[in-house]
Amino acid sequence: MASISKKRKAAEAKVDSNKSYTLKDASALVKQITTCKFDASVDLHIRLGVDPKKADQAIRGTVTLPHGTGKTKKVLVLCTPDKEEAAKAAGADFVGLDEFITKIEGGWVDVDVIIATPSVMPKIGKLGKVLGPRNLMPNPKTGTVSNDVAAAVNEVKGGKIAFKVDKAGIIHASIGRVSFTPEKIAENSQELLNAIIKAKPSSAKGIYLRGISLASTMSPGIAIDTKAFVH
Repeated sequence: MASISKKRKAAEAKVDSNKSYTLKDASALVKQITTCKFDASVDLHIRLGVDPKKADQAIRGTVTLPHGTGKTKKVLVLCTPDKEEAAKAAGADFVGLDEFITKIEGGWVDVDVIIATPSVMPKIGKLGKVLGPRNLMPNPKTGTVSNDVAAAVNEVKGGKIAFKVDKAGIIHASIGRVSFTPEKIAENSQELLNAIIKAKPSSAKGIYLRGISLASTMSPGIAIDTKAFVH
């Protein structure tokens, strides 16, 4: 069994495992307990009282974080030639169609988001096996299938993220970096939680927000008091 470093022990000692913290306090604490030398991602993990196997409870959506994620996302736009200039002007990192379909079929997925126009979706359907498991498949529900490719690119570059409940009923999402102020971490977290609460399906019974944890890439998890949220 791997030994725990002194820094990790010190970080864990600062977190009371029997306590549920306010979002404000947790956002300050996560900065204190992150010991890595790089600017780690700060993530929210939300356990929901839903059954993801039921279509109406397979929650997914998008939200624009007020302070972005702190990460510059690589965007690929799959479109017809008449849309290429608009996509490039908006800041898309890769623009094209057939050549990128071929690359993806060969295993290339060096992007964070793929945006496509509706007219090219029939061509992209065959990429589902590669893109689906990586949550890269363009989808109208997440705004990644659009005729207005410039607006779609601007939204992604401006802090728009997609969230989706997994098979265990948990949503995992990056909401910032450790270099963010506690206020920015809290405000981004609140925005995501507001979107998830708004997405609550009417068929979900009982407690909706079962558990919320805030953590950085290399830190212990901090339990958030769910009673502070209307759910």
